[in-house]
Parts: sequence; C-alpha cells; structure tokens
Amino acid sequence: MSTIFERTDGLTDKQFHYCPGCTHGVIHRLVGEVLVELGVLGKAVGVAPVGCSVLAYDYFNCDMHEAAHGRAPAVATGIKRVLPDNVVFTYQGDGDLASIGTAEIIHAAHRGEKFTTIFVNNAIYGMTGGQMAPTTLIGQKATTAPYGRDAATTGMPLRMSEMLATIDGAVFVERVTVHNVAGIRKAKKAIKKAFEVQIAGLGFGIVEILSTCPTNWGITPVESLKWLEENMLPYYPLGNFRTPEEGK
Repeated sequence: MSTIFERTDGLTDKQFHYCPGCTHGVIHRLVGEVLVELGVLGKAVGVAPVGCSVLAYDYFNCDMHEAAHGRAPAVATGIKRVLPDNVVFTYQGDGDLASIGTAEIIHAAHRGEKFTTIFVNNAIYGMTGGQMAPTTLIGQKATTAPYGRDAATTGMPLRMSEMLATIDGAVFVERVTVHNVAGIRKAKKAIKKAFEVQIAGLGFGIVEILSTCPTNWGITPVESLKWLEENMLPYYPLGNFRTPEEGK
C-alpha cells in the first residue's frame, strides 16, 4: 500500500502537551512541513519564549533556543546576525508578542531583521492562566476581566498585522486561520511564503495565525471553532497586508 499521509520529519515523535482542541499542534505541523519542503530543516533555528509554546523545543526537529517572555525577536536577531545563512524563526503567542514583547517585535520589523515570526493569536493568555491579552475582544471574559473586556478602561484590541504592515522593514505580513480545512491550506501557503522571503534576504516577515483556546475560553473544542469564526474573524480580517511582489 502507498503512504498518503505520514508524520513530517519537521517534527519529533514527542507527543504534544497542548489541551484538547488547541490548534497549536496544527500550526506546528504546518511549520515543520514547510521547513522540510523548502529543504532548510537542517539549518533552521527556532526561538520560543514563555507561553503555551515554551516546550516547542520538544516538538520541532531542528535547533531550538529559549527566550525570556517577549524577547524572542531580540534573541532571533542575534542568532540571524551571527548565523546569516541559517533560517531563523520565532514562534510566539499573543500574550507574548503583543504585550510584553511589543517593543521587540516592532523594532525588529523596523530594522528589517531577516527572520520569520509565527504569531499565534488566540485572544487570551494561555499558559499563564487565561488573563486578558492585548488581543482579547471587547466583551470577552478573562480571569482579569471577569465581566468582559471594556474598551473605556482597556482600549480596543490590538491588530498587530495592520500595525506592523505600516513599517517599511516588514516586507511580508499576512493573517490566516486554522479553524477549518480551507484556512489551514492558506495558512501553509503564507508560512511558506514568509520563509521564502527570509531565504531571499528581503527582510522581516510575519504570519499571524488565528487559533483556538477552548480551555481558557471555557467552551468545548467544537464550540471554539465556531467562536473563532463568529467573533475573531470580523475583528481580525484575514488577508495579506504586505508582500514584496506588490511593492508595498
């Protein structure tokens, strides 16, 4: 019998620790597949800071480096500058990238650092206990917002892709989703393009991926897919915000 589906060499055999219904595992696989298909797995270096992905070094079958909370872009900058021929990527959540690490990601993009960022947006702090994140939606409940996020006191949720797309050094910016099959296919294309941009030495690239967090959202895995579609997609529209081909 012919093999039509198998585990990618981009991932180890370690079982994921993620909660049931969490789509981190889907995103991991997409990144692993892309690294293999581009032939760069052997020279890839990933950087994972604090968050649900803190154990990513157990899963990606390439060199991995840990970083302090929010500091992955700074660490990736150092690695890429010292090892310019390597393919460097950060794997960050929204509580990490859009909060404590906001300055790092903005200035890495501003400098046009030639690494790739995989930005997982599930609109809440995951590993640390379900606190409100900069990306938490208005009215969405969190442990630090038990009555729901209030725009009058906390401001509106940050749209990181739109903001980063205004920076010249960010040459590739796209937002995708992995809550359905069509979204997963488009997400893989965007991830591959972001890595190709890095390999070509064009500048900084980021793919924002809308993801689920059933545990901290307080709903079932199936309900979380519907919640993402009905609540996150209207506020975080999918699409490409910046790409080299369009000369933006």
